[in-house]
Amino acid sequence: MLRFFNEDTEFKLPQKLAVKKWLTAQAKAEGHDVGDLNYIFATDEYVLGVNKEYLQHDFYTDIITFDNREFDDDPIEGDIYISVDRVADNAAQLGIAPEQEMRRVLAHGLLHLCGYGDKSEEEISVMRAKEDEWLLMYNVQ
Repeated sequence: MLRFFNEDTEFKLPQKLAVKKWLTAQAKAEGHDVGDLNYIFATDEYVLGVNKEYLQHDFYTDIITFDNREFDDDPIEGDIYISVDRVADNAAQLGIAPEQEMRRVLAHGLLHLCGYGDKSEEEISVMRAKEDEWLLMYNVQ
């Protein structure tokens, strides 16, 4: 079950049911069932604290994804922390609507759980193409 939570923010995800349907369908298209998947919307400071505590990284980020599956072929289970502050700032810098950037980040976290990385230039290129593909699928719903 895909769920949304807030930590230290009053963020309201627009079209929550449509987003759940879209993310679940996209994971299924990648060959994955969704089990317990939690998106946690939070402030920059909250996500920074998670980044420091669990990853020993001392920098702001828009998203942190934790894979909670025991085995790779299990249904997707995880916790995805999203900084609503970073998403808003990134959207402003890119000149796009915050809702569009939020959907990209939502997709990004789930794509990690589907097995896509973003450490090398090649992985980043594939990840961006997948994000774009998924965003197009949201717009045809």
